[in-house]
Amino acid sequence: MAEQRQRALSTSGEALYEILALEKGATHDDIKKSYRKLALKYHPDKNPDNPEAAEKFKEINNAHATLTDLSKRNIYDQYGSLGLYVAEQFGEENVNTYFMLSSWWAKGLFAVCGLLPGCSLCCCLCCCFNCCCGKCKPKAPEGEEQEFCVSPEDLEEQIKNDMERDGETPIVLQPTNATEKTQLIGDSHRSYHTD
Repeated sequence: MAEQRQRALSTSGEALYEILALEKGATHDDIKKSYRKLALKYHPDKNPDNPEAAEKFKEINNAHATLTDLSKRNIYDQYGSLGLYVAEQFGEENVNTYFMLSSWWAKGLFAVCGLLPGCSLCCCLCCCFNCCCGKCKPKAPEGEEQEFCVSPEDLEEQIKNDMERDGETPIVLQPTNATEKTQLIGDSHRSYHTD
């Protein structure tokens, strides 16, 4: 299946014109005339016993649909059926980028940029290690030791101790009998005395 797809995708951009019996660069009117003529000839209703005619009719419809769509036709004329496949996979606006990046000079440029500095990955790792984890790392102010990794349990304990030291006690339980009509005034009784 992969070999068949690979053979079917070409970069010449002539096969659809050949299906419609046209030259590459035919006008829109020529495409219409040829399509109508061939569609009548190979229509499945006129050839009920011929399965090859039905297949030919499908090819004619596909060729007509592609060549009458201006953006698809431009892609097909420039990059062939491979261009249409790329447009289907990555979007029509990305076809030029795909073919630019897959050209021999772009691949060569990537190879040279990767090999020229020697081992760019090692240099990058060494630089990052020295700046982030080594000599260039910012130092904590003197007399103060910074803790970088704190477990959630230790953090909760630290918050609880800080709040108790400040005279506040943290609320650790949710109300048990809360309903829509629960008053926020607590258990005290209401009095409606006027003085």
